[in-house]
Amino acid sequence: MTTPIGDSRFPSDRAIEFVREFQVTVAPAYENRAKLATSPPLFLLRVPRASYPNGVHRVISALSGALQQRVPFAHLPAGTGEQADARLLSVSAGAQLQRNLPQHMTPDRFPHFHVMCDLVEYVRSNPQEWATHENHEAVLRTHAGEQRAHRGGPLAFTRMEGPALDGLAGFLASLSWLSFVQLLPRWLWARRISRKVMRGWLGTEPVAQGGSNLFRVMDRVAAARSVQLLDDPAHEEALQELDWLVLRALLEDLRRPAIGRILPGRRRRTSRPVLFVEVPPEGEPGARAAERFLRSVRRAQAAAGPPGPLVVAVGVPSDALLRELGDPVESTFPEASVRLADNGAAGEPPVLVTLSEAALAARGVPVLPVGPRTFRFSRYVPTAVVSGVAVLALLVAGLLLPPVLFPPPRACLGGTGSVADSAPKEPVPVQTAAWYQAAVESIDRQNARIEHRYASQGRTVRTVVAFVSDPPRTDDQTRFDGTIPELRGIAMWQERLNDLAASDDSLVPLRVDVRETGVAFRDAEREAEKLVAEVADEESVPASERVVGVLGFAQSRAETRAALRVLGEAGIPTIGTTATANEMLTGPATRTYWPSTPFNSREAGIEAAFAATENIVAEPGSENRCTPAGHAIVIENSADLYSQSLAGHFISRFSGTYQVFDFNQEGRFGSAPLSGAVSQSDAAQLARALCEALREEPDSVVYWSARAKDFVALIESMDTAGTCTARDVTVLGGNELTNVAQTGAFASKSWLRLYYSAHRLPADDPNVSDTTRKFVEAYDAYVDATTEGEDPWPQDGHSAVSYDAFHVLSDAVREAGQADRDINRESVLLALRAGIVFDGATGYISYDGANAPPRDKTLVLLRQSGRKPQAVLACGAYRQGQSSKAQGSPCTD
Repeated sequence: MTTPIGDSRFPSDRAIEFVREFQVTVAPAYENRAKLATSPPLFLLRVPRASYPNGVHRVISALSGALQQRVPFAHLPAGTGEQADARLLSVSAGAQLQRNLPQHMTPDRFPHFHVMCDLVEYVRSNPQEWATHENHEAVLRTHAGEQRAHRGGPLAFTRMEGPALDGLAGFLASLSWLSFVQLLPRWLWARRISRKVMRGWLGTEPVAQGGSNLFRVMDRVAAARSVQLLDDPAHEEALQELDWLVLRALLEDLRRPAIGRILPGRRRRTSRPVLFVEVPPEGEPGARAAERFLRSVRRAQAAAGPPGPLVVAVGVPSDALLRELGDPVESTFPEASVRLADNGAAGEPPVLVTLSEAALAARGVPVLPVGPRTFRFSRYVPTAVVSGVAVLALLVAGLLLPPVLFPPPRACLGGTGSVADSAPKEPVPVQTAAWYQAAVESIDRQNARIEHRYASQGRTVRTVVAFVSDPPRTDDQTRFDGTIPELRGIAMWQERLNDLAASDDSLVPLRVDVRETGVAFRDAEREAEKLVAEVADEESVPASERVVGVLGFAQSRAETRAALRVLGEAGIPTIGTTATANEMLTGPATRTYWPSTPFNSREAGIEAAFAATENIVAEPGSENRCTPAGHAIVIENSADLYSQSLAGHFISRFSGTYQVFDFNQEGRFGSAPLSGAVSQSDAAQLARALCEALREEPDSVVYWSARAKDFVALIESMDTAGTCTARDVTVLGGNELTNVAQTGAFASKSWLRLYYSAHRLPADDPNVSDTTRKFVEAYDAYVDATTEGEDPWPQDGHSAVSYDAFHVLSDAVREAGQADRDINRESVLLALRAGIVFDGATGYISYDGANAPPRDKTLVLLRQSGRKPQAVLACGAYRQGQSSKAQGSPCTD
């Protein structure tokens, strides 16, 4: 009897009470959060040997899937290869917990873990340094200080280079810089962290031998263990102690103060961290590492103070491990559910529950998502409010005078130019069929290369499906559509992946199956159903053609949302490209869909604050002075999911007044337009109504959320009528306008000031990263090599988004291959839920396991001048360490 693959329910073995108690233990109701003060015992869920690893994946998938992005958790897979047993899972546990920490929860720093992890990794990497029997305390202290400075924060400035001067002055300046800017701050930090660790927990442990200096203690540990590590880098006794040291430090960081009271940090303790550990059968790769970690857990929990994380180990623990853990008595799930609420006593054996083959084969118990209370603002906000009240009282008088004495600046953000400045006389000519076919043929060549170079040689190869709309058929459709640049980005990453796979055996070459889904994705749901039917019979196709994931979709429409629902029900991993509506992530899609771009809610919030606070609207009678928008004229298409979503979020966040027009040239309107919306199907009539609104409200911004085709029709109608183009008109729109804006389609519209969102910085922006610059260079080279004519989209973000989206999916497939050589779709989902992080063409990509866009994903606002876009705002973590929180308004709105 085997475990059903793809079942995300918890195995049914009288487990309903256990599942309920699991949810309460991890995330109790806010008023009952005192339950978080307990330290639950270790839980061992044993599966039959014949059901490993599918049974393990099913159990962990069901429990971890319920945690979503609300509860910090770490999934510690077994790993593969010779190095699987040499890993320290405690290091992976801390790294994942830090990466998966939900927003505004605590604790948000891991000082004990980081310093111990740095020291342990140094000892493992350099055991030969202790062969001379010299004192290496200073070496360890220096290494720890350098690593702390590298992570940023207060010590980051110590990595700066000193002044470059010659002669005596240069010598004295260098000496002063070295002493007071580099060495002294690091020495003070080392002294502080040493005292903190030793007094906090390490000083009472036998390994410290009564010492009071962290680096001296670790020097003695290294001296004792280096001999073992020199003989055998995977020496079990040595790794066991090092693993315990890192885990004990992590548990110290996870200690929480008393729940509740008045401190903001205490009132935000709403959930408990969870560690999921895969335990392979004895003798298989990763078994030693997993059992070593569980021994560390038992030892560390005995000394660590409450509360503690919930540790759930799933797999096939050996008899030797069970003896070392205290010979736990086998329990049933009802008995185990009672133990979940216990505060585990020191020395108490873990809770052991054995899952039967029948339970694993049954349909199972659904594990509903937990819902701990969340907070919109950091815990520092209420503290800052209290402190700020006193300061505010002192400044009230001063705040009344500056507007009179010092008028606010009125310089126009991004300059006073229009889209016609430096623009070509005619739109850039396009070659519709040739460009589309060139991108598809490029992918076909890479597919053939994969079959010849990898699949035929026995290398693991899998397939990814890319859903695109039908190719544009006219020049105007090409300018409105992002299909061609999106396919170019996919082709570029596929080629790079194939090049890297030649030398890196851990990478999995991926074939790309491009599937057209009709004009404007009208057949997306049907094509998704067709794919689901195909993968249901994938045993009959070659392994290289087995689908492990999907790329799509480029637009948020009712059709693409329905397609995502079909893919979600079938458990097919899907990485989105430029679909941005929040509503795309609903229903079954919440289990399998990871968007690549910020949601409409975030984009609209930033744009609403941008319009209300930045000088973007020309003052009447002056084209050189601008003011924030006090009124917004919002144009939506209520029949379009993307448009209505973006417009709705904008008006809910805009601080000024607004009016809404529902515009669709085909006369198709949704059943629930925004409140007060006036329906229009004729561009000329909308132009007249818009001009009248601009005369009545001269401080208006036109907020465009509809599609690019309708936008061009409106702009041409306004230009033809000429009734309100005597003064500049400011338009603010979403990324739908990117394609057409950058083709020079508005070359003659000297009255139009256009701002719109995008997903990467222009290549000539002074803040652009090396990764983005290299992507642009590669994109230009790709276009030159595959097509003829001038490219209209050198600064368009669609290609970069699809390039990064494919990168995400390929990384997930690689991680899945490390844990499961079969690389099925379920293992890819598990890899995505564990998190994916890298520096991409669109900025820093950090998926924390939740089905949501990358954490703090970059959003850029551009101002179009001719064909040259200029970034006027960049929000989010474009580089690692950057944050919207530090960027202020409008990025934080």
